[in-house]
Amino acid sequence: MKLKVLVIVVVCMGVLIGYAHTENFLDDKDIEKAAKIYGDDAKLRLNEWQKLIYKSQAKSRTEMQRLGDVNQFFNQLTFIDDVKLWGLEDYWATPIEFIGAKGGDCEDFSIAKYFTLRELGVSDEKIRLIYVKALSLDQFHMVVAYYPEPSSIPYILDNIDPDMKLATQREDLVPIYSFNAQHLWLMKERGRGQLTGKSTRLSKWTLMRDRYSRGDLKVPAIRLSY
Repeated sequence: MKLKVLVIVVVCMGVLIGYAHTENFLDDKDIEKAAKIYGDDAKLRLNEWQKLIYKSQAKSRTEMQRLGDVNQFFNQLTFIDDVKLWGLEDYWATPIEFIGAKGGDCEDFSIAKYFTLRELGVSDEKIRLIYVKALSLDQFHMVVAYYPEPSSIPYILDNIDPDMKLATQREDLVPIYSFNAQHLWLMKERGRGQLTGKSTRLSKWTLMRDRYSRGDLKVPAIRLSY
């Protein structure tokens, strides 16, 4: 009987830990470290991120309201090309790097939204990062998709169009592939797509997650804070 109780307690603790943190969420040391690299105003932005998490975790907030909170928060940041900000052709920033630098490109907006939603307890089965062709811009782009139910048409969280809309309302986006923490899908239609393997096949995604777990922070080529 004692063994069964112990097993139950350990399992429950694991569930709670898994729910509360998707990666190592920031603490005061993380904020101070970021401030040394990105400036004191980065500390203010990271504190606002913390406040967003605490506010949206309130039981009175529905999951759709949490999505709206997260989408609105990150869409306040500045869009800027990787070459200008980081001095690299294609750099996937961690959420702390993105907030610290005060901006980034579409991947950075989407990655920060994804990890924040996971921190708020939204199931990984419900959210994906989707690589699309943005017809209005004639370029590749990344967004977050939220599926309320497995068979649902997803809602799109985007930095181009700040309003959350169903994928069927975003005819300007042509899906190519999607992924989350575990899986990778080929998007042959505006639905869930065809499972093609693990998301670890995406090297930039894997490298970014490794840096995020270690707390690595890259120094930008320019400062947007001033």
